[in-house]
Amino acid sequence: MTYKTEQEQFWSGEFGDEYVQRNFGGGLIDSNAAFFAKVFANTGSVDSIIEFGSNRGINLHAIKRLLPDTQLDAVEINKLAYELLVEWGGCANVFHQSALDFAVTRQYEMSLIKGVLIHINPAYLEQMYDVLYKSSKRWILVGEYYNPTPVEIDYRGHKGRLFKRDFAGEMMDRYPSLKIVDYGFIWHRDAHFPLGDMTWFLMEKSAQA
Repeated sequence: MTYKTEQEQFWSGEFGDEYVQRNFGGGLIDSNAAFFAKVFANTGSVDSIIEFGSNRGINLHAIKRLLPDTQLDAVEINKLAYELLVEWGGCANVFHQSALDFAVTRQYEMSLIKGVLIHINPAYLEQMYDVLYKSSKRWILVGEYYNPTPVEIDYRGHKGRLFKRDFAGEMMDRYPSLKIVDYGFIWHRDAHFPLGDMTWFLMEKSAQA
């Protein structure tokens, strides 16, 4: 595949493969199930969800545990992760492509991105925001590293691969129809269900959107 950015090439290749292989296990699924339980306490049952940058499906495994009848679709750039998602069989559709190239042809009750916006080239963030917004008919869930102003930090010895900022705030500025429903922080030292210092935001589209 041909990609627009160095970041897409990075995650589709060897580094992405290594990430797939080291990030899985029952503990991660348990922690994510506890997180999504908080989210779904606000939304109630959600009939369809699309996740952008699903990797091998940790989030989707957790969601399936909580909402077994929900249709799950996934978009994943890394071939190994894509193959593992297909093998799992929990998704109705798995799209092997960059989220930046995803053509929105339908709306899901929720669009989800978690730990992915931080790795997107900042010049293409607005494009990704558009994909998230257009894919959702009601809920948008964003879980990323937060910083009030944009900042780049080294990522495992690599430059230009991790960016922190107020992603949800930027989305709400871009789309006035979005309102915040809930948000929170999950510490990597949480005694029960740790999740790498993630700040999450649940947004809802107004009825007029």
